[in-house]
Amino acid sequence: MPRTSRLVSSLAIVACALMPLGAAQAKDNFRVCWSIYAGWMPWSYAESSGIMDKWADKYDISVELVQINDYIESVNQYTAGNVDGCAMTNMDTLTIPAASGVDSTALLINDYSNGNDGVILKNADSLADIKGRQVNLVQFSVSHYFLARALDSVGLTERDIKTVNTTDADMVGIYANDDVDAVVTWNPQLQAIDAMPNSSLVYTSAEIPREILDMLVVNTQTLADNPDFGKAMVGAWYEVMQHIADGDEDALAAMAEAAGTDVAGYKQQLAATHLYTDPSEAAELMNSAELLDTMQRIAEFSYKHGLLGPAAPGPDFVGIESPAGVYGNESNVMMRFEPSFTEDYAESR
Repeated sequence: MPRTSRLVSSLAIVACALMPLGAAQAKDNFRVCWSIYAGWMPWSYAESSGIMDKWADKYDISVELVQINDYIESVNQYTAGNVDGCAMTNMDTLTIPAASGVDSTALLINDYSNGNDGVILKNADSLADIKGRQVNLVQFSVSHYFLARALDSVGLTERDIKTVNTTDADMVGIYANDDVDAVVTWNPQLQAIDAMPNSSLVYTSAEIPREILDMLVVNTQTLADNPDFGKAMVGAWYEVMQHIADGDEDALAAMAEAAGTDVAGYKQQLAATHLYTDPSEAAELMNSAELLDTMQRIAEFSYKHGLLGPAAPGPDFVGIESPAGVYGNESNVMMRFEPSFTEDYAESR
């Protein structure tokens, strides 16, 4: 989706998103959306294997897991209130729903990108060669933040390149064009482009561990009114994580097929993904001061690029809350990290 459309859609939904907290109520049917990404394919398996239904039945609720092919569209669907939760990154949680006034809670930190995001150059093998090039990426997404971090590592800035907005669904197709010689993307697109002729993966997210976080984000009031929804989502996720930790080949094959690859290809993607298969490890990150430091860095980048909205007077406009404290405006907390459901699951094992 073009960035202009994304901004218009985000602004258009602000009015409905700014409903007073308390408008939601207890219910028993929920919809959660996700998009294709190595760290989110477990949601596909949770659905196809019946694991999601098993955990929903345990709490006498129904949860529909909905695949949406365009990542930004999935986030917009959540922000518009069409679904109760969505798989998204930490940066996009801040800049789309939270900045639009949708109080959102990171219920799960699924993983961090440990090489799953990357910069690929055509006919060059050094990141410094990106200078002067046109770079295709999902503009103003976490890929843009990642690009800025990469440029800084070689003494460059965004003034040294030109960005071109490209949807994740189109990234592989456009790379073959003669006028495309630099892309920033994530797996599985990254893996497919890296395999093309004259392509070099010159920088990956392994250089900035624990910064690009992939999460399950849910509406804060919906979670408060329906804690069993949170318990079911966390339980289903960690049951699938156990299959992965155990090396369940049937489960991995199902996830690989859903991702459009084979088991070997999916395992390669997982090797570049730090999946939080241990709930205690995920809870530790949620509780850490390091997490708030990362979110402050992301907020400063987002403000610089106008992603917190025209009314934002500074990077601290949106309050971000975790057990370690609050970064930003305590009167405008719209993004939260809630480890208690993960901690409860870890204690119950």
